[in-house]
Amino acid sequence: MFFVDTIEVPGLGNRTYLAGGAHTAVAVDPPRDIDHVIAAAARRGVRISHVVETHLHNDYVTGGLELARLTGAAYLVPAGARVSYARVPVHDGDRHDIDAAAGLALRALATPGHTPHHTAYALEQDGSAVAVFTGGSLLIGTVGRPDLVEPRLTRDLARAQHASAHRLAAELPDETAVLPTHGFGSFCASNQSGRAGGDGTTIGKEKANNAALVRDVDTFVADLLAGLDDVPAYYTHMGPANAEGPAPVDLTPPAVADADEIAARLAAGEWVVDLRHRVAFAAGHVAGSFNFEADGQLGMYLAWLIPWGKPVTLLAESAEQLAAAQRQLARVGIERPAAGATGDPAHWVSEGTAPASFPRATFADLARRSRDGVVVLDVRRDSERAGGFISGSVHIPVHTLRERLGEVPAGQVWVHCAGGMRAAIAASLLDAQGRSVVAVDDSFDSAVAAGLTVHATA
Repeated sequence: MFFVDTIEVPGLGNRTYLAGGAHTAVAVDPPRDIDHVIAAAARRGVRISHVVETHLHNDYVTGGLELARLTGAAYLVPAGARVSYARVPVHDGDRHDIDAAAGLALRALATPGHTPHHTAYALEQDGSAVAVFTGGSLLIGTVGRPDLVEPRLTRDLARAQHASAHRLAAELPDETAVLPTHGFGSFCASNQSGRAGGDGTTIGKEKANNAALVRDVDTFVADLLAGLDDVPAYYTHMGPANAEGPAPVDLTPPAVADADEIAARLAAGEWVVDLRHRVAFAAGHVAGSFNFEADGQLGMYLAWLIPWGKPVTLLAESAEQLAAAQRQLARVGIERPAAGATGDPAHWVSEGTAPASFPRATFADLARRSRDGVVVLDVRRDSERAGGFISGSVHIPVHTLRERLGEVPAGQVWVHCAGGMRAAIAASLLDAQGRSVVAVDDSFDSAVAAGLTVHATA
């Protein structure tokens, strides 16, 4: 008998896996905070004998090195990955016994494409593949993007992705479970179809549905390259961190900041981030603070927008919310908050200072005001805007807004995204600059029904 446990990594759209038999197990692509992986092994009553990486990750800091150190496990990393620490270099075809009593072993399959050194691992029982850990190679309906390593390699890596997908399809039985790391919200997926993938796919299902397996190589490559989305800015720091060898994560609570310290940090140009829901933030917040919801892909968006290395103070409703946010940020290399505070704006603003606020609205409200000369700011990505946009709107994607605030026309700014979360981030950036802003907290699908003119293509 064998087991495969899936460990979700919220906020990043990734998954980690723990697989093994009655005694020992392997951890695949572990996140920075490894306590969940250790807890999963404890629940199973197994020892982690191997920790494996499918590739050097571009979207998060790995916990693999530390997990291997703590457990004494063999640390398997593709031989082609240039790293600064001792590991077991993995070559195509290498086999490693995971639980001999259960007949479990891993077989390495070179699958370049997402990175040049990418390696998938087939989990075999008594010599037959029962699952394959595909990392950023074969995802659900798509593949990992090939443009995160070096622009000059992108086209060649896209062709390699096609070949790697076909290798997996040819060498593994149709009933083999496909277990990718990316593709559940991660920007490492090559297109949006990879985000919708739920649970349960196999080699056979992917043969029928995966873009890499149903299109010829030239069509596949052309479509893949045309569909690539923006790359989060913080990705440039993840590969080097993983190659160097991340330090153990420190999740102890940050120093507590009172109202005076919060004001001083803002005055020094540091970032103060309010983790509360956008409704609460709009109703009252510390002037100059930014709103990144704790449950709204915090790590991804904060790491994308913040100047790298800028000290950040976190304001949270509770100690639990603060701790969860700290965990998310550690996964993307924001090592330690400079300070933190819990409660509400009454505790965070200096004596004699009132909290700042701005209004929220719907697209129906905007339609009633659209003739009043207000500025409509669309902060969605280019790919989203291409599917339809409000006539006369200004387009500045939220991840570029910090550097482009001066491009926002004068007047009251009604800012929208696809659902409200990113609009709240953008509204907080504008509000901190003293702009008059209204956050449209509504689904973009409501814009046409509200009477706004929406063009079908950009």
